[in-house]
Amino acid sequence: MTSSVAGSITEHAEPGSVGGAADAMSQVVGFRLADEEYGVDIMRVQEIILVGQITSMPEVPDFICGLINLRGNVIPIVDLRKRFGLRITENNEQTRIVVINVGERTVGIVVDEVNEVLRINPDQIEPAPASVSGVNHTFIRGLVKLDGKLLILLNIEDILAQDEQATLTGGDECATAR
Repeated sequence: MTSSVAGSITEHAEPGSVGGAADAMSQVVGFRLADEEYGVDIMRVQEIILVGQITSMPEVPDFICGLINLRGNVIPIVDLRKRFGLRITENNEQTRIVVINVGERTVGIVVDEVNEVLRINPDQIEPAPASVSGVNHTFIRGLVKLDGKLLILLNIEDILAQDEQATLTGGDECATAR
């Protein structure tokens, strides 16, 4: 039911990228939401699991799906589609929960599909243009050009505002009817 972060996910380095020692490169877990590619620092990722039973909780923001019991630990689940205001779709066999560490909390984020682990040089990361509307810019760490597409790197700490982090003891049911 769980998968190792580096196990079945392929590793990809940007062709033709130059510079920086290997230790200066960072690894990012790439995943898809709607038709866009996103990534989060692999050091924040604890594991990747299938979507299972999520217990809903009342009176929390609608993007908080609920809670799961992961080997005795109760973990809140956040639907990133709802958090980012994207079109809601049904879960399928590729839908996953990426279990991440945010500060001193462990949180699961629902994503459409986990793609690969990427090795990225710091000089490959570009800031998001200020003129672009959409996902709140505080959520975005930067953009990476990969094989003709853009990967949006997320500031996972900023996806949940401080006041919302305090409510991560419950949620709406949203991962079963996204």
